Amino acid sequence: MKIAITGKGGVGKTTLSGTLAFILSQAYKVFAIDADPDMNLASSMGIHYKITPISKMRDLIKERTGAEPGSAFGEVFKINPNISDLPDSMSVKVKDDDTLKLLVMGTIDKGGDGCICPASVLLKALMRNLILKKDEIVILDMEAGIEHLGRRTAEAVDVMIIVVEPGLKSLETAERIKRLAADIGIRNIAVVINKVSNKAEEEFVTDKLNELGLEVLGSIPRDDNVILADMEGKILLDYPESVALKSIKEIGENLLNYNPRN
Repeated sequence: MKIAITGKGGVGKTTLSGTLAFILSQAYKVFAIDADPDMNLASSMGIHYKITPISKMRDLIKERTGAEPGSAFGEVFKINPNISDLPDSMSVKVKDDDTLKLLVMGTIDKGGDGCICPASVLLKALMRNLILKKDEIVILDMEAGIEHLGRRTAEAVDVMIIVVEPGLKSLETAERIKRLAADIGIRNIAVVINKVSNKAEEEFVTDKLNELGLEVLGSIPRDDNVILADMEGKILLDYPESVALKSIKEIGENLLNYNPRN
């Protein structure tokens, strides 16, 4: 199953991505992919040493594409680089039993490299390989802008989860993401409501999402254990009493039972 998780900054999508990765890895092999420019997925999974993102590996990019990152416009480079070995060789093993791996993609500095460059070509090829070729569950922690998935890659995503919190700004972002997803062929979109303080908030957001034609996969209550986990540099599974953890486990079950549209 291929799952892309996105949403407005600060809504908790990285916490959801990392926690789901751990939960699902109890029964399946999982590849967690950090495709967000903020690159916080590692810390949410209890990894606190520096990981160099693929986008900053200049020697690797030159080796696979034939051109330096940030090279002058017009320089020839491979648009279909060989990357089949990279998901395994460049990933970090999160659990000793090999059931959970993390790959940090990084991002392209828009001011210098532009969008058609050796680094972006390598990242897009790597994303295609992970989504189209991998047999494991793949969880992508993404930014709100999803155009870099590309049409063929996007069509292979089983479900895109938009994380929202109570508030109109978050809902407006969800509406924009839905339009972007439709443009590149993603048909299966679900929403997780996060940081819910009471029933009234949940009902407000659910009603708005129904108006947008977006399906709710589950909701997560506001939980001080999420903040505590972040402060102590631990994973949410270290807090078994967490009500947020209980809700994310239920969301994981809903995902495994999710029926994509044909």
